[in-house]
Parts: sequence; C-alpha cells; structure tokens
Amino acid sequence: MTTILPSYVTDAWWTPAAEVASTAVRDASTGETVARVSTEGLDLGAALEHARTVGQASLGALTFHQRALLLKQFALALTERKEELYAISARTGATKTDSWVDIDGGIGVLFTYASKGRRELPNTTVYVDGAVEVLSKDGSFLGRHIYTRLPGVAVQINAFNFPVWGSLEKFAPAFLAGVPTVVKPATPTGYLAEAFVRILVESGLLPAGTLSLVSGNVPTLFDHLRLGDLVAFTGSASTAEGLRAHDAVQTGGVRFTSETDSINASVLGPDAVAGTPEFDAYVKQLVAEMTSKAGQKCTAIRRAIVPTASADAVVGAVAARIAERTVLGDPRGEGVTMGPLASLEQRDEVLRQVGKLEAAGGEIVLGSTDAPEVTLADGSRGSSPDGAFVAPLLLRFAPGPDAVVHSTEAFGPVSSLLTYDTVDQAADLIARGGGSLVTSVATHDPAFAVALVNRAAAYNGRILLLDRDDARSSTGHGSPLPSLVHGGPGRAGGGEELGGMRAVLHHMQRTAVQGSPEMLTALTGIWHAGAASQPEGRHPFRKSLAELRLGDQVISSSRTVTLADIETFAEFTGDTFYAHMDEEAAAANPFFPGRVAHGYLLVSWAAGLFVDPAPGPVLANYGLENLRFLTPVSPGDSIRVELTAKQITPRETDEYGEVRWDAVLKNHEDAVVATYDVLTLVAKEPAAA
Repeated sequence: MTTILPSYVTDAWWTPAAEVASTAVRDASTGETVARVSTEGLDLGAALEHARTVGQASLGALTFHQRALLLKQFALALTERKEELYAISARTGATKTDSWVDIDGGIGVLFTYASKGRRELPNTTVYVDGAVEVLSKDGSFLGRHIYTRLPGVAVQINAFNFPVWGSLEKFAPAFLAGVPTVVKPATPTGYLAEAFVRILVESGLLPAGTLSLVSGNVPTLFDHLRLGDLVAFTGSASTAEGLRAHDAVQTGGVRFTSETDSINASVLGPDAVAGTPEFDAYVKQLVAEMTSKAGQKCTAIRRAIVPTASADAVVGAVAARIAERTVLGDPRGEGVTMGPLASLEQRDEVLRQVGKLEAAGGEIVLGSTDAPEVTLADGSRGSSPDGAFVAPLLLRFAPGPDAVVHSTEAFGPVSSLLTYDTVDQAADLIARGGGSLVTSVATHDPAFAVALVNRAAAYNGRILLLDRDDARSSTGHGSPLPSLVHGGPGRAGGGEELGGMRAVLHHMQRTAVQGSPEMLTALTGIWHAGAASQPEGRHPFRKSLAELRLGDQVISSSRTVTLADIETFAEFTGDTFYAHMDEEAAAANPFFPGRVAHGYLLVSWAAGLFVDPAPGPVLANYGLENLRFLTPVSPGDSIRVELTAKQITPRETDEYGEVRWDAVLKNHEDAVVATYDVLTLVAKEPAAA
C-alpha cells in the first residue's frame, strides 16, 4: 500500500495522476510508509452532486425498513472480512483490543441501527412525530408534525483515532434517514477507512450514490455545499470554529454539528475509599482510559477528580496497575497491550501539551516524557525512534484557581489528578471543563450521586454512575453507545451524534402539516378520525394485508353492563377496588356517580364485540397502546366499539405484518368511554384455497 490511496466518488474508484504532490502516511510503530494521499484533480463538486442526485434517488426508493435491512447486510459483510481490517488497523498503532473497539464497535453501530430502524420506524419514508392536534371543533382541520429526509448530502469529516467506528456511527443514521454520505477520513489513518469502504463496495450491496470516500484534503469543500446538506465534524475546536464561520453555514443553511475538544472528568466519591469495590472500579477504569487507544479517545478521562484524603492511594493504585498490566510497544509484538500514538506529529503535540500542563503546576507522578523502551514487532525490547510512543503519564495538581488543566487536552495517554473536599467543589471542577462528552462517578452513595449529577449534568452529554452493582456489566466511561447521546455542550462542540432515533431525525426536516383528516391520512399513512372509513362488507379480520385498506372498519353491536357482571368480574379477578364494590364510597369519589364497571372489564368486552373468531389472516393480538378511560360506565349502561384499520406495516422479512387498529369504546349516549390502539399481526397474503 505505497501507492496513492484512492477515493471512491461517483460510484467509481479515483486516483490522481502519479506525478502529483502527495502526503506520506506512515506506520505508527515503525515509520514505514504505508500509503500516499492526494486529492489533486478530484472534482469534489461533481462528487457531491452525484450523491445529491443518484444517491438521493436510490435511497428515496427505499423505505426505512428496507434501509435498515441493508445496514444489517453491511454489518455482515464487514464481519466476514474484519480480520483484514484488523491487520491493517495494527499499522495505525491499534492493539487487538483497540481494533475491537474501532472495528467491531463500528459494525455494532450498523447492527444497532438496523434493529432500531425496524422496531422504531414505520415501513414508509415519512416519520410522524407526536399526537394529532385538533384545530377545529368539528375535527375537520387537523395538524401533525412529520419528518422528511433532507434533500442533500451528509458530509462526515472524521478524526484519526477511530477510522471505522467514527465513520460508521455517522453513516448509519444518515443512511437510515435516507441521506447519502460522503466520508472524509483523517489522513494518518485514512487507509483503514478506505479498506472498509472497499469491502462495502465489493459486496455489491451499496445502492448507487449512497456512499463516497474522499482520501485527502478538501480545502474547497464548503464552497460546494448548499441548503439541504449537512456536515458532521470531529476534530479540534479551532478547526470546527473555522468551518462554522463559512458562509455556507452562516447564511447558506448548511447544517453543521461538531464533536471537539472534551476535558472529560471522572469523580471518585468520598465513600469509595481504598478497599471498596468502587475504588477498585475507579482505578481500573482510569487506567483503561489512559491506555486504550493510547489515550487517543475523545471520551478519555483527562481529569481524575478525587477526595483529598484518597489522592495518594489513587496514585499508588494506578501506578501498580499500569506496572502490572501495561506493555507498551508495536501491536504486532507478543503481549503488547498499548500501542503508539497515530503519528510522530501526534506524539510531538501530546508532549507539547504535557509541557503546558507542567508549566501550569502539574507534577508528573507517574511515567516520563522520555522516549520509552518498547516491545518491538519481533518480541524483543528496545527503542523505536521512528515510532510514535509515549508512556502513560499522570500529573497531579495542587488545589488552586489555575485554569490550564481545565482547558488543555493532551490527546494521548495522559490524565491529571485534582482533589476536592465537598460535593460542590467536585461539581465546580467538572463545570470548569467548559462542557464535556462524559463524566463518570464512582460511588455507592445515592445522596452523593444525586447531588453531583444535579449540579453537573448540564455540562455533560453523558454521565456514568459506577458502583459495585454495575461495574462488571458497565460498558465503561469511554464507550459511546448507539442508543444513547454521544455529544456534549460547550467545548465538546454542542452537537449530538448517535442518541438512537435523534441521530436519524437530525438528517430530516420536522415540518408542521395542517389539513383535513383525509389529506393527513394520505400523507402519513395513518388513518385519522374523520377520514373515509368502510364499515360495511367483509369483516376486516377476514382480510390479509394485501386486501386490507386504511379505514376498513367494524362497528359492533351493543352490550349492557349489569351489577352482576361487575361483581362477577371483581370476584374472578380479585379486583375489589371500592369504586366497583362499595356504592357509598364510590358515590363520594369526585370521578364516579356510584359503583362503576372496571375499565379492564370494558376492554375485555370490547374484544368480544369486535373480534371475528374463526382462523384467518389475523395471526395474533400482541398488545394495546395509549389506553385512556374517559367516561365511567354504570350498571344499566350499554357499550359498543368502533374498530378501524389505522396503520398497516408489512414486515420486509416475514410473511406477516403489523396492523394498528383505532379502537373507540362508546356508551349508549354516544359518549366516548375509552380509546386505545389494538396491535395485531396479520398474514400478508390470503390463505391458499
């Protein structure tokens, strides 16, 4: 891999002419040239336009569920060839464990969004948000909020530390939303991003125009962006601010989110003294965050905030654990647990930032800035002048007002220890970081945890509470999860990546739509009360998905409730609540005229009123949602039910789908007694004759 690294644009691999100027990318452990990088001659505008047109058309033809299934297939394709990625990843300085976090973590994001897309999104292209807003007395004018995909391209500018995970955690929600992606990896590790993109291209699964890769610099990128495009940036705060200032963002309507510098904290609770499970978990986690990926993680612990009385014990325990468990060297060497930084430039930058921390009063209490002895690829020990190695470093700061430790990030195996005496002091130290991706708290004292979280949550995107009950199962301080927010306020960039469906909706536009029930039914694929219904003809339970239509309806006969019915239900179920059994007490209740029927009696009867009992397309009832009891039913009242097909959702991989039915229970005076949604599984096709 010593040739110029190709880009993948307009559904083809592109490489510049051999004679162009290019940048050498080197093995992080040995300094050997791995590849060269250049974008000279690349028509970036054409690449973006191809994504906006061809990519948008490809994704627009797919529903959420179809996109989700493709994400699963992408994950399986990468899983089949991940050993190739592991071999390449070692050249970036990543150990086997580091590569697992990056490669398997990225694949895991694809699997997660594949699952969430099928479970939490409809099998359509429009996402409906929130309840109906009734805007007229007669129900003829309604409002709803919908999400539709943005019409542009998602440009994803990634950092060097996680070339696979960093790309896929942005790509997955964009793809699920229906927006094509252009990946711009960082140069030092871009060859690993190129490798996973190549696997996806060779799988033949990618719809045309949906994924592009630009290997190299893109100085004119923002000049080609316009309304409908998005940029997700991960990197330094200074670079982010420069990009944010571009006219495309300031006045052109391009959405820009960033994940930038984060001086994350980890707090040891006063109760978590040496010898407690919380103390041990704290030390284990701190060492893991210092050494995993050689500390090159946006979520790594930069400030270890501990009680004054526990400071010496923490330093000693950290030193002991690193001495026992950390072997620095080439990831291909036997027994190596921590690799080098990504490049010599990154090594020099980390040491420069450590110098700033020392000048501000930080005392190195563990490790050294001298070039370390390391394990080489052949298993021998020695120096590696062309390797980007830095040993784990822990600095200790005396209490004081100096702000350098709260604003300086040495993006490597470096943490600083600070002390506190009160929960308010601990919270103040967290806040002085200016906004973080994550803070963790090791404590078994709920009062301390509550007080600290209430003070510190606003300064963090995520807070991990670590104690003896979850230490073994916890995913750890430094592990973002696809289902939870990854992002943070202030210095951390202010954006929110991941976060489940929120990340998908970030790539869509929320729009308020007003209209008649008929129009909103057509637009959303959800039947609205007042739209056309079909109460006559064949019972809707006799119809397969292929035959069922929105608005198909059954209106039941009536059934009268007697006092004997109420008492029988009470005795049979054991629900003898006074409102059903004590006339005087019930009449004294402000909500009831006297003894009333159980709500669940009425729901049970409603099922008997609307069901068609014979075997047929309806395979199962698997629940109800949004149940509300609105009008009490007294002995002598009668009830009936209106059941209407509200939403029809075929399942892509099954021979059945989900039907959501709108159920309205009314009494003899036509007052609404209860409303809810009934969920059934229904065969796609009629049974064979």
